Amino acid sequence: MTMDISAKGDAIGKSEFKTLPIIASFLIAGFVGLFSETALNMALNTIITDFAIKETTVQWLTTGFLLTLGILVPVSGLILQWFTTRQLFITSLIFSISGTIIGAIAPTFTILMIARIVQAVGTALLLPLMFNTILVLIPPHNRGKVMGMMGLVISFAPAVGPTISGLILRSLTWHWIFWVSLPLLVFALVFGSVFMQNVTTPTKPKIDILSIILSTIGFGGIVYGFSNAGEGGGWGNPVVIISIAIGLVSLIIFSIRQVKMEQPMMNLSAFKYPMFVLGLVLVIMIMMVMLSSMILLPLYLQNVLALSTFTAGLLLLPGGLINGFLSPIMGSLFDKFGPKWLVIPGLALATLALFGFSTIDIDTSSGFIIGLLIVLMIGVSMVMMPAQTNGLNQLPPELYPHGTAIMNTLQQVGGAIGTAIAISLLASGTSNYLSNATDLTNPLNPLLAFTAGVQKSFSFAIIVAIIGFVLSFFIKRVKVDHPSH
Repeated sequence: MTMDISAKGDAIGKSEFKTLPIIASFLIAGFVGLFSETALNMALNTIITDFAIKETTVQWLTTGFLLTLGILVPVSGLILQWFTTRQLFITSLIFSISGTIIGAIAPTFTILMIARIVQAVGTALLLPLMFNTILVLIPPHNRGKVMGMMGLVISFAPAVGPTISGLILRSLTWHWIFWVSLPLLVFALVFGSVFMQNVTTPTKPKIDILSIILSTIGFGGIVYGFSNAGEGGGWGNPVVIISIAIGLVSLIIFSIRQVKMEQPMMNLSAFKYPMFVLGLVLVIMIMMVMLSSMILLPLYLQNVLALSTFTAGLLLLPGGLINGFLSPIMGSLFDKFGPKWLVIPGLALATLALFGFSTIDIDTSSGFIIGLLIVLMIGVSMVMMPAQTNGLNQLPPELYPHGTAIMNTLQQVGGAIGTAIAISLLASGTSNYLSNATDLTNPLNPLLAFTAGVQKSFSFAIIVAIIGFVLSFFIKRVKVDHPSH
């Protein structure tokens, strides 16, 4: 039993839907949700001091968020078929608002942690719903532009998060990061309650509890394992090995079960479509490259170049803004020319920028960093939306909820893996340098060691980007039916 999308969409000709207000509702809600995801990162040092906790503990504010997404997003394909668009939109915002209020008044770290998980539930419901709604409302030949608008929000919000929170932290406490988000979320809820329409008809397929359990243990185990490795647990840590092993075994059993079921929770027949698979792989790779860069650069700017959180946030802003503004342009170019002429040069630019980052040292100028980040982000915007849209365009309408669930889940997992590998390479590169240093009294040694770790991490990102570049030559434009009416 699948979603009755195509029949409904064709019957109405999509004219009954007020597309613009529906998309606007998603853009506002998505922006605030993703803003809060990165805004808190700049406050981690302050939170460590306030609650007298360790770095490994505070990382759970990020890991817990990722873990919740890793568990809930795979189930989203099923959730999308059980509830109406309005129900899910309003529920996601109620979770986001509740989490934000809990975070704003959090007296202890545990309460703050709960706030992050509640916020993550809101984001986990909203993102797949947003993509699925676009696929239903927008005909394939116009999708690039609208996906590009979504790309603007998805790139722009995390980019301005650190800068705005840096500004807030100069004169206010970290609680205000939540207070600032609250009115925007309330506005998104009111606006959405007025304009959101039910785009799909719930078909309420049978719920398979075992599939949900296997998916939760599978994706949760992998995200948890990799996050632990990245947080100083190291790859040899039994917790890391056992988590990843249990996660992989669960995913294998989950996949076998999905293939055999008449009504799978996550329909894996989406993997029969080659451009969907290629688009998915390229999106995962570009996410790994982007997220690992976005975790390494603030650390480098603060630890090696000794910049304040606010200045570091400002230096990272132009790259994020350019990525955001280019997304709709790349979407329009994709609608006109297809993916090939965007994705291949995009990955070439990203690889060149990463080569540049692998050469940074203690004397590198801020201008060089800004320039490289701009080149990297131009490359990311040329790959991200075109590869994603082209892949989803190949799917038949009944696979839309499953395709968006697969794409969003594996993006989160890829991000967690990329970040974990980057951090562990940073740590090993730093300790290798220090263990081989001759003059241990030299005060420059810790800085040189950290720089060596950063360079080693970027070498990994280069390898990922080169593999992506080779794969990009195989991308072909998916033929979509242009409307005859």
